[in-house]
Amino acid sequence: MRKFCVICALLFAVASPIRAQTGIAGRWRAVWLPPAGAPQEFTLDLKVDDGAVSGTALGAPIREGRVDATSIVLKTVSLNRAQEATLTGQLSGDWLLFSAVGFVPVPTHFIARRDTLGALTGSVSDAAVVQPLMKRANVPGLSIAIIQDFKIVSTLAYGVADVETSAPVTTDTLFQAASISKAVAAMASLKAVQEGRFALDQNINTILKSWKVPDSAFTAEHPVTPRMLMSHTSGMGDFNGVGYSPGAPLPNVPQLLEGVRPPSNQPGVRLERPPFTAFKYSGGGAMTEQLALTDAVGKPFAQIAHEWIFSPIGMTRSTFEQPLPPTNQAQAARAHDRSGARMGDPWHVFAEQAAGGLWTTPSDLARFTIEVQLSLLGKSSRILSKPMMREMIIPAGVGPYAAGFEITKQGEGWYFMHTGHNWGFHAELIAHFAKGYGAVVMTNGDAGDVLIRQILQLIQQQYKWDALDAPLPPG
Repeated sequence: MRKFCVICALLFAVASPIRAQTGIAGRWRAVWLPPAGAPQEFTLDLKVDDGAVSGTALGAPIREGRVDATSIVLKTVSLNRAQEATLTGQLSGDWLLFSAVGFVPVPTHFIARRDTLGALTGSVSDAAVVQPLMKRANVPGLSIAIIQDFKIVSTLAYGVADVETSAPVTTDTLFQAASISKAVAAMASLKAVQEGRFALDQNINTILKSWKVPDSAFTAEHPVTPRMLMSHTSGMGDFNGVGYSPGAPLPNVPQLLEGVRPPSNQPGVRLERPPFTAFKYSGGGAMTEQLALTDAVGKPFAQIAHEWIFSPIGMTRSTFEQPLPPTNQAQAARAHDRSGARMGDPWHVFAEQAAGGLWTTPSDLARFTIEVQLSLLGKSSRILSKPMMREMIIPAGVGPYAAGFEITKQGEGWYFMHTGHNWGFHAELIAHFAKGYGAVVMTNGDAGDVLIRQILQLIQQQYKWDALDAPLPPG
């Protein structure tokens, strides 16, 4: 009971004043109190569609979720992202009480409170506003790029890249983009489609040369296609996403996909259901897409991304090279845990390049975002034509993803977005379909998901995004 009271007090302290609401959909602020050590704060962003729950937990996509009246079951990741966790919750007013298996080594409980962040005010460019939020979230470093009228209008850097050396974050500091890598990889694959190297709805096994999706009864009626891989509707399972210590042997992509044996630390990728029957976030699907691209083009993935995307757009601080080249390491942020302490390694190496291997800056990702926006309006074709770029924002038909981006309606606006969470890093990219605004936020802390939600709301308020608009009254 004492622990429950402490958690409630923490949530009342950090949550903003809200009106009573109903239903499970929305943003939730959660606190888990370990037996020893500081409280662990994180967010849940829940979306409900006909009983199915999607969204994010701890900044990672929810793999499966179901809601029945006031009860919810989520399949997500453990606190350290090393394994799958099952969260079973019960709604009581503006509270969700969870029991969790796999979240930490032993079964545990935690509580979440509905959170609209309504009390946040001030400018994201005001250190007096931002730094207390960073301190409360235990995030050492933060970097931001803001887009307005299809231009980067502000770049901001706060905190330190490494708490041990106190090296400051600058707007040139490199961060791991984590799963935002998938959107960049999707653009490269769509360019291959545009060039006629393969088709978006082609059987992926007719493109793959160095590995094949294993034959299965699941593909008897419909094969896996590139569109399905990029929209997470292929039926494939996910990766664990923990990466490898610097200097450790790295598997190649076929070894990753086959799994089971060293040097891969993955279980392998297998179909879990027939293609295009359900949405389930899949890093394995992104890696299958990467292999198809490199098999079709005949070049390493990092080289394709540099030649086809980074160089034309001017993303001079971006690379998919893994491990990070020594010449870039001094400019790279270090990984920190949810308490804000340095983790054992400076960062992890991700052999899963398309799934989570991009090192970059918010400014470079903002340039990438602007290219998407301008191409959608027919004002640029440096990478993709307008019709091909639209494939990145038109949902596949099952789930919230198009070929590359998650699509979301916020307030009165439609946005394309992608979140990212690697070991010790969190990031988010979000932008409007047509109005020329957006933002990229990157952090070097495992609790960055909490901070990013707050920074984005400050940006939305300051720059008057229609994500905050209410519908016009009828009549």
